[in-house]
Amino acid sequence: MPAHTNTGMPGFRSRPPMRGSCARGGGVMRPSVMFSALLLACTALLPGHGHAASVTQAKQAAVPFNPLRGDRGYGWTGQTRSEVLGTHGMVATSQPLAADVGLDILKRGGNAFDAAIATAAAINVVEPESAGIGGDLFMIAWVAKEHRLVALDSAGRAPSGATPGRFSARGLKTVPYTGIDSAVVPGTVAGWDAIRARYGTMSFKDTLEPAARLAEDGFGVSERVEAEWEEYASLLAKDHDTAATYLPHGRPPGLYGVFRNPDLARAFRLLENGGADAFYKGPIADAIVKKSQALGGTITPADFGTVRPQWVRPLTTSYRGYDIYEMPPSTQGAAVLEALNIVEQCGPKLGINPRGEGPRSPLFWHLLIEAKKVAYADLRQYVGDPDFVAVPTAKLTGKAYARSQCHRIDPRHAAAITADRDPVGGTVYLTTADREGNVVSLIFSVYDEFGSGITVPGYGFLLNNRGAQFSLDEKSPNVIAPGKRPFYTIIPGFVLKGGRPFLSLGVMYGDQQAQGQLQVLENMLDLGANPQAASDAARFSHSQQNNHVVLESELYQAVGPALQAMGHDVSTGNGLGMGGYQAIMIDPHSGVYRGASDHRKDGAAVGY
Repeated sequence: MPAHTNTGMPGFRSRPPMRGSCARGGGVMRPSVMFSALLLACTALLPGHGHAASVTQAKQAAVPFNPLRGDRGYGWTGQTRSEVLGTHGMVATSQPLAADVGLDILKRGGNAFDAAIATAAAINVVEPESAGIGGDLFMIAWVAKEHRLVALDSAGRAPSGATPGRFSARGLKTVPYTGIDSAVVPGTVAGWDAIRARYGTMSFKDTLEPAARLAEDGFGVSERVEAEWEEYASLLAKDHDTAATYLPHGRPPGLYGVFRNPDLARAFRLLENGGADAFYKGPIADAIVKKSQALGGTITPADFGTVRPQWVRPLTTSYRGYDIYEMPPSTQGAAVLEALNIVEQCGPKLGINPRGEGPRSPLFWHLLIEAKKVAYADLRQYVGDPDFVAVPTAKLTGKAYARSQCHRIDPRHAAAITADRDPVGGTVYLTTADREGNVVSLIFSVYDEFGSGITVPGYGFLLNNRGAQFSLDEKSPNVIAPGKRPFYTIIPGFVLKGGRPFLSLGVMYGDQQAQGQLQVLENMLDLGANPQAASDAARFSHSQQNNHVVLESELYQAVGPALQAMGHDVSTGNGLGMGGYQAIMIDPHSGVYRGASDHRKDGAAVGY
């Protein structure tokens, strides 16, 4: 039986991986936060010690809960939970209430596309710091009746006044990170509408009403969401409408408190009745323009016409007999494929066999880190909006190019790199599957947590700060220009086997997404992990800015000193910054859906 169908995980029985660390809410790692503080705020798994109390637990209990971790009785003992199995439908995302909304749509007769829209809308309510109708969207999906993959690019566009001269005249060297000038015209609603029109079976009334009711009734705030809300309280306080919406009683909602957003419910109901036109031509567009003008921004009514969802051809490469698919530019999808090709083509030349080395070998991690460095350097050099620049995607994702890059990797020593900034981000990935065999891999985002920090008055949603990803360097393929798509970190992934859907997956959080996908794919396709074990295994996060590698705690203990000896600048960390992951694997023998969700987030995989 092939390794990927063996629930006993043969690759992990003899050479088990290190378990991934738990983070306080699975949020993001900031350069300004010291690792010592992160470790105190998170559950750490250290030899000879139990779980350290979380910050929230410390607030609540005089004596911290500090037990030893229990063991699983089957498979790899480090796995946090079983895969979730379903024969009729499946939803996996980073928040259980949203997953439940999507599953209910499936049970009511909707398909995977309907469920994806409903799940995304609910996420806007319960995880407003990460994604919403003020952001952008990308999707790769298997359409069962057409027997093919399709991909949708619903990126936002820079407003008409967004030029390098606008910012350089103010003495700026980068686009502002927050505020109205960091926002691009949102693409999410246009994307929902394109999905509904081509493949959906339900109206916006059916798919958006559950989220509208959830916004009105409110939801309980979890530990992770509460922590992120607290972290960004100062940003939320800068804008009057944002503070009025997201700082009830002048402060973030407390842990286990109930947060309601009736203005967001009003926005959803406008979409239910007026469709996407209510957003791009109607009262919501008017409110965005008025808000932009009040803050000195440049968004005009005409700018909403530049948002054009495009059905595009996904990029692809083969790996170990599987076909991997990613979004084309202006996303970082090419980096996943290039890195996989480098591992495949250069590993034998360098004397490093990932399957032979296994997840406890420093050489295994060295190869992945070095492949990531090469692929990310190419992102910065070549990738921008293909409407404005020619991007050599066929070259970057080809086997011959990967072989030509092997000289850039020393099999025993870390390479130096040119410094570049690391994109961060608050993101939501979700995946859905239905009884007809449709499988959706969808990701959307307002970029960093709470986006621009600017809320559209009367409608309760935040505008993105994706424009901060633009460069002001005229030589950059990603230089800002009116109507241009910025460089996007958000990438849904998909895998086919023998021309049939095998795996829908995504890893959230900025530049961690491509390197995170590389790692979980290695876990499954080379090391034999099931999709849940692939998530639970420890990960690294490499910074292209300072060439620093953070290893989750057990991984650091196992290979950190050896990597240091090879010239890597490494430190121990935890789940912060490692990205949240979701996946649905389609068993090639039974057709059963096998769902997985990351313990670093609040998420859930649910099926029936």
